Amino acid sequence: MQLIYYTMERTLNLIPFTFHFKRNIFFLIAIIFFLSSCGTRKYTVKSDTKASKAADAMANLQSKPLYRFITDWTGVKYRFGGLDKGGIDCSGFAFLLEKEIYGVTLPRISREQANVVKRKNVDNLKEGDLVFFSFGGNDVDHVGVYLNNGFFVHASTTRGVIVDDLTLPAYQRVLVKSGSVN
Repeated sequence: MQLIYYTMERTLNLIPFTFHFKRNIFFLIAIIFFLSSCGTRKYTVKSDTKASKAADAMANLQSKPLYRFITDWTGVKYRFGGLDKGGIDCSGFAFLLEKEIYGVTLPRISREQANVVKRKNVDNLKEGDLVFFSFGGNDVDHVGVYLNNGFFVHASTTRGVIVDDLTLPAYQRVLVKSGSVN
């Protein structure tokens, strides 16, 4: 009888120990997680990178159809004379964008597009205005569509349809005209 009483007493004493042990482990784990979360370092993306500024320009667009149009065409490769997702050139991209988003029919060639825009100072450009460049001499040979905050979208010969920084010296040196079609 004494053996049974001793075994029962021992078993009953283990139950509170097991219960307290499990509860203590739970609190210990909770404290470890809390302390480790306080000590983790939070990494932030630098907001002054070219990519983040281009993303900001896209996020700040007033026209949601323009946003959708650009995101739908971004990355399409450049193809001289192209006018579809298989490849597009700069004047074709401006032609399609102005027609689909603003209902304006432009000439198909960038030099002719430059002839129909009303000249504007770069500082006064608005979303949808056109910017023209001359990379190969005096004549206009490239066009892009102004977005905001110094960014424009165009079909780059090397990178395809992309949002780019108009304030880069490479573009500033060859910018010959900017303006609106309206």
